[in-house]
Amino acid sequence: MKLRVDWFLLGLLAATTLAFAYPDPGSHGGALHPELSNKLGVALIFFLNGAGLSLQAFRAASLRWPLHVVIQSATFLAFPLLGLLISVVFAKLVQPELLFGLFFLCALPSTVSSSIALTAAARGDVPSALFNATLSNLLGVFVTPLWVSLRLASAGQGLPLGSVVLDLVIWLLLPLFLGQVARRFIGGFVARHRRAVAAVDRGTILLLVYTSFCDSVKSSLWHGHGSSALFLSVGASVALLALMIASLSAGARLLGFSREERIAAIFCGSKKTLASGLPMARLMFGANPQLGLIVLPLLVYHPLQLVVCGWLAGRWGREP
Repeated sequence: MKLRVDWFLLGLLAATTLAFAYPDPGSHGGALHPELSNKLGVALIFFLNGAGLSLQAFRAASLRWPLHVVIQSATFLAFPLLGLLISVVFAKLVQPELLFGLFFLCALPSTVSSSIALTAAARGDVPSALFNATLSNLLGVFVTPLWVSLRLASAGQGLPLGSVVLDLVIWLLLPLFLGQVARRFIGGFVARHRRAVAAVDRGTILLLVYTSFCDSVKSSLWHGHGSSALFLSVGASVALLALMIASLSAGARLLGFSREERIAAIFCGSKKTLASGLPMARLMFGANPQLGLIVLPLLVYHPLQLVVCGWLAGRWGREP
């Protein structure tokens, strides 16, 4: 079997390495002006997603509410509760910023493109995957900051929830809506140039990864516990992914879901979005020097879920 190189995963590693080697351009007030360029990049990502999103596929899947309840409950209830449990159990053993990063990971919505692609590769329920992945990202604009606000409040800190949600609506939902409006004019162009659009999308995410680490490098955040934070993130990510895949598989069987619905539930309910997660982190926490540590679990979980779910998709896709 030929081994395929995922250039995006290599790009994530390169962007992180570049931030440690040359943090000045991507730090607050640097040459890249991340306080503005990041927001414009986020808007571009969601505008292109809106232009490429077909709402007609929602109609066929919208009535399968038991499946939708399971997936959204896993994403926005089970995952955050696990994050809170981790925060309580390991409060005295793990640095607070990393624990908060693990909780932030748990509070994020699901992925869109990879959930749909993996469900298709495994011969699962693609319309339901499209419906739930998109619904998850729309709900995440409101539910994720609400969970983050509750988590910070429990630690005696605050989050200006109203202004955060407004910021997310302006830079995420509004461009998505404008992209949907523009779809009738540019939808064909976007469909014909999917690779170029994907390159712009991923390139913008790599910029967000780079700038997310620059301020933390300049503030010497990683001195003394960089490797331990990485190992803890890997261990927690493996445990979270394994637990959610096992729970969703058992729950789907118990509820009598079909094979296709079970595959959609596992892939949509166990995955967390990097494409929306990093923009949310940038908009919520801005130039916070702890941002690199906060997004580290997400950067670990993202490639892990792709590798594991990709293997499962290949295995299930070969079943008779």
